[in-house]
Amino acid sequence: MTARPLASPPLVTPPETDLAAFAWLVAFVLAGFLILARLSQGVVDESDDGDGEESGAGGDAGDGVRPNASRRPAFDFDTTRDSADESARDADESDADEPATRESSSVAHPLAPDGAVGRETSGDDRPARNPEDRPTFDRDDRPVDPAPLQRAAEPPAMSPGLLLLNVALTQGLFGAILAGGAWYFGVPLPTLGISGDPLSTGLPALAVGIGFGVALWVGNELASGLAASSGADYDEGLRELLAPDGRRAWVLLLGATLPVIAVVEEFIFRAAVVGATAEALSASPWLLAIVSSIAFALGHGAQGRVGVAVTGALGFVLAAGFVLTNSLLVVVVAHYLVNALEFLVHEGLGLPDPVWS
Repeated sequence: MTARPLASPPLVTPPETDLAAFAWLVAFVLAGFLILARLSQGVVDESDDGDGEESGAGGDAGDGVRPNASRRPAFDFDTTRDSADESARDADESDADEPATRESSSVAHPLAPDGAVGRETSGDDRPARNPEDRPTFDRDDRPVDPAPLQRAAEPPAMSPGLLLLNVALTQGLFGAILAGGAWYFGVPLPTLGISGDPLSTGLPALAVGIGFGVALWVGNELASGLAASSGADYDEGLRELLAPDGRRAWVLLLGATLPVIAVVEEFIFRAAVVGATAEALSASPWLLAIVSSIAFALGHGAQGRVGVAVTGALGFVLAAGFVLTNSLLVVVVAHYLVNALEFLVHEGLGLPDPVWS
């Protein structure tokens, strides 16, 4: 009789389910997310103040035209204008490097001694200078303009590409913390909207998400039009701040930043707050949908009061879609399409906001 070898213990033991602890982690991550959104709102406000000063100096600020309504399409990469500007700068530099023409040496200097006209004055011909006889010049007591010093002290503005990368990494960090917590506390995947149901992770879920996202974008445009007609326009400073300035920035936006934003925000506000927290508290998911929508709206405070209201409404619709389909994929695809169409239509094609205005 041969002895059977002892089975080695698994390297990773399956975690025990602790939904209550995960709910506390969700609250912690949600608080950090909202604090970061509040700090980002301050950056957007400073950018809007700078744009307002430039528009006030260059034209009327109250003409009623949206900033993105008359902009050139971002997809129109004009290189002739850049080359012309470089040629003009090169010409200015070459003119500045040419030596100045000197006057003829036959003209006497006002301080030269008698008989020094037409010749250079040597050291013997120069009269001795008395320090008291030196000419005095009035000091310019005008105050120095501190603007150049302030501009020199200000840090350089972050390029759209670096800003997009920063957003992707920051939100990705929140998502990674929450995903690690979901594994550590053994949160069941169906609770987070991930199951074997075709409407949850299959092609039907992808199709529903696409249709859902297009419908939400149309609703967002309608809300923007109603707000504009009532005189309460959106504050699109954040979108304009993230607007790509080249092909690489567009690839980064559409291929990395917006997907990360959609996955992380839906994972936090819908899967974690609505799905897992409702299960942990044995509460109605519709009640948690209201809570998540309020938090989702507060996280978009950079869009102004109207933007916060509209974003809260869109957040509740996304939460309803999650509850009805129990699919994280559906709401992620819908969220991505809303953001992507927003950038492509208004920043890429340069169409007004809303498109029919």
